[in-house]
Amino acid sequence: MARIVIVGAGVGGVPAALEMRRHARKGDEVVVVSDSPTFHFTPSNPWVGFGWRRPEQIKVPLAPMFKKRKISFVQKAVVKVVPQENRLDLKDGSTLSYDYLVLATGPRLSFDEVPGLGPHGGFTQSVCHVDHAADTFVAWQKFCEQPGPMIVGAASGASCFGPAYEYALQADTDLRRRRIRDKVPITYVTSEPYIGHLGLGGVGDSKGLLEGAFRDKTIRWICNAKIQKVEDGKMTVLECDEEGKDKKVHELPFKVSMILPAFTGIDAVRGIEGLVNPRGFVLINDKQQNPTFPNVYGVGVCVAIAPKEPTPVPTGVPKTGVMIEAMAVAVAHNIRAQLEGKAPDTVPEWNALCVADTGDNGFGFIAIPQIPPRNVTVAKKGWLLHVGKAIFEKYFLRKIRTGVSSPFYERLGLGMMGYRTLKKH
Repeated sequence: MARIVIVGAGVGGVPAALEMRRHARKGDEVVVVSDSPTFHFTPSNPWVGFGWRRPEQIKVPLAPMFKKRKISFVQKAVVKVVPQENRLDLKDGSTLSYDYLVLATGPRLSFDEVPGLGPHGGFTQSVCHVDHAADTFVAWQKFCEQPGPMIVGAASGASCFGPAYEYALQADTDLRRRRIRDKVPITYVTSEPYIGHLGLGGVGDSKGLLEGAFRDKTIRWICNAKIQKVEDGKMTVLECDEEGKDKKVHELPFKVSMILPAFTGIDAVRGIEGLVNPRGFVLINDKQQNPTFPNVYGVGVCVAIAPKEPTPVPTGVPKTGVMIEAMAVAVAHNIRAQLEGKAPDTVPEWNALCVADTGDNGFGFIAIPQIPPRNVTVAKKGWLLHVGKAIFEKYFLRKIRTGVSSPFYERLGLGMMGYRTLKKH
């Protein structure tokens, strides 16, 4: 019998574990390793940043759910992956062996790549983690007592832009409710070549929709931007032209700022030849399998995906929720094939279904496949999307609490929208 270990218990790791338990043989052991005792619903973090959600509302304790699903749970940090020996080194000095390994670690947040960036030792806030978002709410409350200029955006090399757009537009909504919007100039700073690029070359009329929203809300923007450094109350931003050459240096004052950083792979995998690329992202083939170590798979934000086209300032490719769940399902199928002595033959289709909330409205984007050219592209705006995201949050958290990865009605609904999540080779 085999031991299948999943490292990470987020949007990728938990579905991967549940799918693996469903597809594994009766005597196989499925183990999840995570340094956190809870699952966090990351898409709700911007709401936590404004106090619209409390951290405990978007957390799910993992141990009881995994026990019910007969999945072993090891709450320890992994300090080193040793794929040559099929072993994990854990922070407490112990080790864990595996027959198959699924890396669903999420990213390392590279605040250190920009001097002064980040919530710990820097001068900007973050909504990348629920704990960061909780600290951001504390900073927001202080800011609203003495409002002033605000900067929101994403650093060079960032790949997750949706939360930055949400945060900027939600800030506008919250400030209007407090009747202090007139006291807060908002500037959106991004490495994207244009508003609505999203790391995907745009989705439908995402450029027009999001530019229109910014104009309507009086949010100015700087694209092709490299944040050079952040000081207390001042951000230095280099704006580049369409060829990536220096165009203008902006020195922007601020009293509060939320900037999404670039991502890298976690320290436990960085520098392992054949496993990861130079930035530490897990190398995979179209079946989510590492080419050098065929018993190792990658799921979610930690995998390496090359940008479809170059941009004047580096931007990464986002890994969206539906796409990540498709990866998890494919990995479970492929490991089961290997357990039976067969070659992996299941390929996930990378599609995107994204909903961005503004606090009183919403934007929805569908891209099939996620990376162009596409068969289906939809971009919509409306208050129903605002309601829809709140409903989806409750649905997904319930799904995790009950330990169900992808119920049949979810697969049926996606199929009716034109989604296919898997294909066989």
